[in-house]
Amino acid sequence: MPLKVSIEPLEECIGCGNCQATCPQVFELSPEDGLSTIRGEYRGVSQAEGQVPDNLESCVKDAAELCPVNIIHVERAG
Repeated sequence: MPLKVSIEPLEECIGCGNCQATCPQVFELSPEDGLSTIRGEYRGVSQAEGQVPDNLESCVKDAAELCPVNIIHVERAG
């Protein structure tokens, strides 16, 4: 079952890059504002939410744990 990943609230992102460094398969920093976004292939209706396959669970959970402002959320989709 895929995982739902969100960056909420996105405006609280400090652009530290921890998520991108920890899980570059899923996260990237926007060239426009330097804030974290979900990579296009996993993105949902906004750049701050998406679904990722099970094989990236450890990666996204590690990124969430390392977020200094605790705005990355991971949960089972469905």
